[in-house]
Amino acid sequence: MDLGLAGKLCLVSGASRGIGRAIAIALAREGARVAVVARGEADLVTLVTRDLPGGPHASIVADVATADGASAAVDGCVRELGGLDVVIANVGKSFAREASAMDDDDLAKSLELNLWTTARVAQRAVPHLIARGGGSITMIASIWGREAGGAPGYNVAKAGVVALAKALARDYAPKGIRVNSIAPGSTLFPGGGWDRRVQADPVGIAAFVAREIPSGRFGTPEEIADVVAFVASPRASWLTGTCIPVDGGQSRAF
Repeated sequence: MDLGLAGKLCLVSGASRGIGRAIAIALAREGARVAVVARGEADLVTLVTRDLPGGPHASIVADVATADGASAAVDGCVRELGGLDVVIANVGKSFAREASAMDDDDLAKSLELNLWTTARVAQRAVPHLIARGGGSITMIASIWGREAGGAPGYNVAKAGVVALAKALARDYAPKGIRVNSIAPGSTLFPGGGWDRRVQADPVGIAAFVAREIPSGRFGTPEEIADVVAFVASPRASWLTGTCIPVDGGQSRAF
């Protein structure tokens, strides 16, 4: 299927590894031009010069967890690519695993790194999407934004991402902008949280997978990325305000 992404100008935050990196590659394979954003320059340069087909692409070193970084990411994308059609907001991290350990600082960090990063990038991108006649914003949430589970602060923040996508979708639909969220389940990649847990407790994590994931394995970043590429593309033109779980049957919400 041709997704209609050839020549589209895309921004992917959190692109240096894992799900963000896989999304950038998936978009580039469809013929899009991609501006990849992360804090670490070396990984971005490797991604752009070695792993992204087509191009020309761009790498932007910015911390989208800050207001200035979010502006730098969007402005850099527009400057380097000449505009913006597709935004993938993909940054997140969990902190205290138990409610008893969640203090004010923990909750603030969870909201900052999961919800505010997404909101800032999206809002700064909207004028540029309107200037191009519309486009799409896809926010990477989590199954723990749709139901109870995970670290409590992360649970709250990712629920906020799902709600934000719905709110922006309704507000910006008349401007030709679609906004959706993707809710990955437990996804394994080198250096990620699940990779660290597997190394620390392989028996316990194997039991978790057998108990919690009906498909019997972790997901891969590429499996998430393929769904994101479709949702972000013109082929999903009637899809907005929707949260799509990609989780091998892990979640229990309807």
